[in-house]
Amino acid sequence: MAGPREKIERFGVGALSDEELLAVMLGSGYRGRPVAAIARDVLPKIDRSSPSLDLGVLQGVEGIGRSKAMLLAAALEFSRRRIRPEGTRITSARDVLPLVQHLADRRQEHVVVITLSGAHEVIQVRTVSIGLLTSCPVHPREIFVEAIRDHACSVILAHNHPSGDPKPSEEDARVTSQLRDAAKTLGIRLLDHIVFAKRGYFSFQEAGQL
Repeated sequence: MAGPREKIERFGVGALSDEELLAVMLGSGYRGRPVAAIARDVLPKIDRSSPSLDLGVLQGVEGIGRSKAMLLAAALEFSRRRIRPEGTRITSARDVLPLVQHLADRRQEHVVVITLSGAHEVIQVRTVSIGLLTSCPVHPREIFVEAIRDHACSVILAHNHPSGDPKPSEEDARVTSQLRDAAKTLGIRLLDHIVFAKRGYFSFQEAGQL
């Protein structure tokens, strides 16, 4: 099986998963611990870190010392300065997918909140919850505390289905209804709830269910 570096040579960096990209940046393992295992432990920490990365959190992973933590933090900041979602105007669910699609291959459900200005421009993209294989409990306060902090006029909720099937569950529909009602109370509009996976996406707004 080809390693990350061999895949880059054969197919380009776009063919690598996030774990493989991290493994390349980390370079090597630690005291008999494979670099792939370290990357697998680091990835959830980074998913939870947006919009800022805590060096102390990274150093809590076995195999990540001060130097590697700083290397990762610098690499992520370098990327953010060149590819910023802030200011991106959202006009449809398809505009959201480039901001979240990298989470489609995660083994756990990740709940992402995208806060928007009155012109539907992105303020921030945050992972607010990471759950189990088939479920990810989320409470309205986790969603709207970020919107209030950002002085947002509206929000979009998105989460992945590790099964690969973007069809929404009954729980997804219940959460959407709950969040819609909470949004009305707060005067913040819930523009959409998007369920995405490797095989596509489902938009509650496009389906007329919002």
